Amino acid sequence: MDKKTRRIIIWSPIVLVAAISIGIYLGISLQNQRQAVSRNIFLNNANKIGLILNLVEKNYVDTVDSKRIIENGIPEILKQLDPHTVYIPAKDMVEVSEEMAGNFSGIGVQFSIQNDTIMVIDVISGGPSQKLGIRAGDRIVRVNDSIMAGVKVTNDKVLKKLRGVKGTKVKVGIARKGFSDLIAFDIIRGEIPLNSVDVSYMINAHTGFIKVGRFAEKTYDEFMTGVEKLDKAGADQLVIDLRGNPGGYLGAVISMVNEFLDMGELVVYTEGRTQPKRSFNAEKKGAFFGKKVIVLVDEYSASASEIFAGAIQDNDRGTIIGRRTFGKGLVQEQVPFYDGSAIRLTVARYYTPSGRCIQKSYKNGVEEYNGDIKRRYTHGELEQKDSIRYADTKKYYTRKNRVVYGGGGIMPDLFIAADTSGMSPYYSKIVMQGLVYQYAFEFSDTHRAELGQFKSGKDFEKYLTEKHILSLFTDFTAKKGIIADAKSLQLSGKIIETQLMAYIARNLVGEVGFYEVISNIDNTLLEALKALETKNKLVKSN
Repeated sequence: MDKKTRRIIIWSPIVLVAAISIGIYLGISLQNQRQAVSRNIFLNNANKIGLILNLVEKNYVDTVDSKRIIENGIPEILKQLDPHTVYIPAKDMVEVSEEMAGNFSGIGVQFSIQNDTIMVIDVISGGPSQKLGIRAGDRIVRVNDSIMAGVKVTNDKVLKKLRGVKGTKVKVGIARKGFSDLIAFDIIRGEIPLNSVDVSYMINAHTGFIKVGRFAEKTYDEFMTGVEKLDKAGADQLVIDLRGNPGGYLGAVISMVNEFLDMGELVVYTEGRTQPKRSFNAEKKGAFFGKKVIVLVDEYSASASEIFAGAIQDNDRGTIIGRRTFGKGLVQEQVPFYDGSAIRLTVARYYTPSGRCIQKSYKNGVEEYNGDIKRRYTHGELEQKDSIRYADTKKYYTRKNRVVYGGGGIMPDLFIAADTSGMSPYYSKIVMQGLVYQYAFEFSDTHRAELGQFKSGKDFEKYLTEKHILSLFTDFTAKKGIIADAKSLQLSGKIIETQLMAYIARNLVGEVGFYEVISNIDNTLLEALKALETKNKLVKSN
């Protein structure tokens, strides 16, 4: 064997091992490079929030409750968007769903907490409590095994005890005047309506009044029932009160506006970055197309209320009276999650028929947005029309070429200032302590038998005036250390007296009695009636 052959035999294994080693090294190196590239891509493109939570769960010094962190963190994230994109925790979804559906399961009573006691103000007609004989004036002292009097009871605690799944049973102990012992009732919870229409009645021989408190799934049906009742009573003109109405279900307001428009007229349209323009038009000539219409609004009329007012105004179908509306014109889609929670994500904006965007600016953040109403008060907008500050000064035109403005709410055709003329130190003190409402309930409770003969607000006014109800009330407040001075009564006396009468009427005959009385000091409504009268005179003279 020569030397060359011997060297090949000796070095071949070494070379082979070296080659394998280099190959392995290169393979590992290449794999590491690929993993590094992959990791960088992942870190650059992945959901940082998910990564952070994962890091915290695996490496944080203490044990953490990831679910709580997520639940608390989601609302903070959504605050970076707009004021109406919100997260709804699973625990709140039932209440939210009930509100939109227009009903809930419970025992069917309206209550008020007075002196740490649950007082039954009214019993819902046809509800479980009425069928068993529970009545206004009863005190709910016990619910199941829990004492509910003298224990700092709250509205939330009461609702949690009385509401529940339809068909389930709740035991209540009732204290009633004339009975020394508690009266026990076993109540089977039933479906209780959450009415959207607070009241509908005839103000005078030709004018119907209807108050819509919110927009839910059943609002249109309630509204039609109310207006048809007024129509049969001879109403050829309507006052539709949307003051304080926060909005709600879009379908309800579109159906309602349809009844006042001609076929094809535009109600509202929506448009967003990823949402194409979508128009909602009247599908037929409305049943109330020929009626004179006045819509009452204020700074708390929002969303669907503004859609209604904007459609009536832009189509020149009626007169809007009151103050500039809230300015909520964002469209939300509700996206449910597996755990029962949901997110309401803003996807578009509402525009009135003339092209006005209802939504006011939120570019300076949620806190400033939420403080807008307070700033309106500070700037004097609630008292002077000329103090209104529009974000959008562009002119828009109604069907009859009247000029209207956008940029944050609906500006009324007739501005009515907030009435602060009756304010006084005495009035402020009694309002802060809720004494008007408290005394009205006590008086109603004490005189329930004799008050039962009255059926209308006017009957209560006459009776309570003869009873000198204001004098009785000032004696009541004096015992609580709040003395009525002559100057305060000169300023606030009529307001206090009217409120007392209205609350007493509500306790005995419901919302119609309340509104019949309170209308005497409702400046916006009184101006609306004047406007209708003026229109009627102009029509007759022409």
